[in-house]
Amino acid sequence: MQEILNTNTVNPSLLTALILLPLIGFIINFFFGNKLPKSVIGILGSGIILVNFIIVCSFFLGITNGSISESSEINLSKWINVPDASIPFNIPFGFLIDRLSIMMLLIITGIGFLIHVYSIGYMHDDKGYFRFFAYLNLFIFFMQLLVTGSNYLVLFIGWEGVGLCSYLLIGFWFKNQEYNNAAKKAFIMNRIGDLGFLIGLFWVFEQFNSITFSEVFPQAQRMLADGTINSSIMIFITILFFIGATGKSAQLPLFTWLPDAMAGPTPVSALIHAATMVTAGIYLCVRSHVFFALAPFTSDIILYVGLATALFAGTIGIAQNDIKKVLAYSTVSQLGFMFVAVGLGAYSTAMFHLTTHAFFKALMFLGSGSVIHAMGGEQDIRKMGGLKSKMPITFITFWIGCLAISGIAPFAGFFSKDEILAKAFEHNTIVWGLLLLASLITAFYMFRLLFLTFHGSFRGTNDQEHHLHESPATMTFPLIVLGVLSLVGGFIGLPAVFSSNHALNNYLEPVLKDLSILKEGHEELSHSMELTLMAIAMSGALIMLFWCFKKFTKSNAVSMAEPTGFTKVLANKYYVDEIYDAIIVRPFQAISKFLYNIFDKGFIDAMVDATGYIVSVSGNVIRKLQTGNVGFYLFAMTISALILILFNNVLSHFNF
Repeated sequence: MQEILNTNTVNPSLLTALILLPLIGFIINFFFGNKLPKSVIGILGSGIILVNFIIVCSFFLGITNGSISESSEINLSKWINVPDASIPFNIPFGFLIDRLSIMMLLIITGIGFLIHVYSIGYMHDDKGYFRFFAYLNLFIFFMQLLVTGSNYLVLFIGWEGVGLCSYLLIGFWFKNQEYNNAAKKAFIMNRIGDLGFLIGLFWVFEQFNSITFSEVFPQAQRMLADGTINSSIMIFITILFFIGATGKSAQLPLFTWLPDAMAGPTPVSALIHAATMVTAGIYLCVRSHVFFALAPFTSDIILYVGLATALFAGTIGIAQNDIKKVLAYSTVSQLGFMFVAVGLGAYSTAMFHLTTHAFFKALMFLGSGSVIHAMGGEQDIRKMGGLKSKMPITFITFWIGCLAISGIAPFAGFFSKDEILAKAFEHNTIVWGLLLLASLITAFYMFRLLFLTFHGSFRGTNDQEHHLHESPATMTFPLIVLGVLSLVGGFIGLPAVFSSNHALNNYLEPVLKDLSILKEGHEELSHSMELTLMAIAMSGALIMLFWCFKKFTKSNAVSMAEPTGFTKVLANKYYVDEIYDAIIVRPFQAISKFLYNIFDKGFIDAMVDATGYIVSVSGNVIRKLQTGNVGFYLFAMTISALILILFNNVLSHFNF
């Protein structure tokens, strides 16, 4: 039964359709897809997401023109209700539609639709075509649960669901054991973070007797105003939430799963590991921004972890030669930028970079898929080169993506990255300087990737060169749309020096307005200083562009030799995986093997085997009594009756 908690709310039927349509698409494609034509599978899987995008657009228009309320909370059922407990326990299965959830839904369904369309061409010849679209639809279903849940438990269901889908899609080609290992690694490392989130969720209920956003956040605000807030508890809750975000959004030290996740098909990398799932940690922090604002200590931790991740992953990206691995470490680094914004309390800025990053990173992942498709599966950029004439659409759109992520005006990344750098400069010039260095490193490895892949002469085999071609329209259409978004997307957040109207800040202000009592007065940057910071950042990016052009367009710039010195350290990712393997994986495996040999085999198995042996031996003895001789049976029956009579008399004698 639907319970509408406010008037002028979103249409409950549309909301129900929004949530359930991807689940219906999953059920149809998964259970009946092997009997359907591929054209039907692709149209069904993509069409459902397009319908959802249209529904979300109607919500967006309604909330911006005032025809629906700023916050629509709809409970489909009471779900978990224990009214007679010492502490009443009531968790509704409810959904919250506000400006923040709509913004996330626009990204999920909009980019999700483009990636579904792209997959029609990219996965066309795969035997698991129907299964792939089923998994994509299931992922969209869980991601929508995550961002629309009105309480932490519904959010957590979506949170765990996208982790499951990530496992299924990373290990999609399950006949390859290496891909299975990558899927297991992602699943296990995410569980580490998820445990922290779950404990934090329990602590929220213990503190506020609720986990529903509309009840918890106002309580936290009142506690702050009354001075009754327990800062230590809020620090622990927010740290636990951040641990969850660290796992899902691949921050230090739980980042190593994301580069290995490139084992999945390229559309998976674009949808899950660039545009949506890995941003779930950012969404959790922004949705819980009241908690984080009450715990400045945690915010500082987030700031420095994000900064360290941006630098650490960026330097690794310099020495990678797998086209998708470069983009993977770039994703980890850019997520670090977003967490820096969260740590600075610039939540709308974090959402700004989340949005622009979704545009240009999805574009570049899909562009890399187009290149891999043309190269017959080759992913080593040292064996590419000269592809611009063979793949003009992929080439132009990839250029746009590189310019955007490098922070060159007027592309989208310029505006969002500049805003983060400006906020960092206001906070601390050292933080700004290190973040600027991370930005320049980004520009270097992205232009290195671009020039080695598309410029110079072709370095692959003759057979590969003969088959080079532009991708089909189902793959190039999403590239063009994402290219346009990467070009103009930054204009939703013009800096103050250019305009007094920051559209994204104004849009999110009703969701984040409850921070007004927390803001400390500080002088905003002057226009001249803002322009100076922009000029420094963009000049550095342009220098990297020309340096990489000069260095990597020459045929002798590419070496297939094994790296040496510090480059070898970077190429081997600082040996983090090896360190984790030595201090965590192998010791746990040794303990498991010991317990298996001593406890499982020596005790549990011995007990089970002994039970079976006793039953077998006793059965062999007792079955000999079954002789088939009627006279023996009569004799046994008589003796048994006498024994029972005697036993009964003995009991009677002793008054039992």
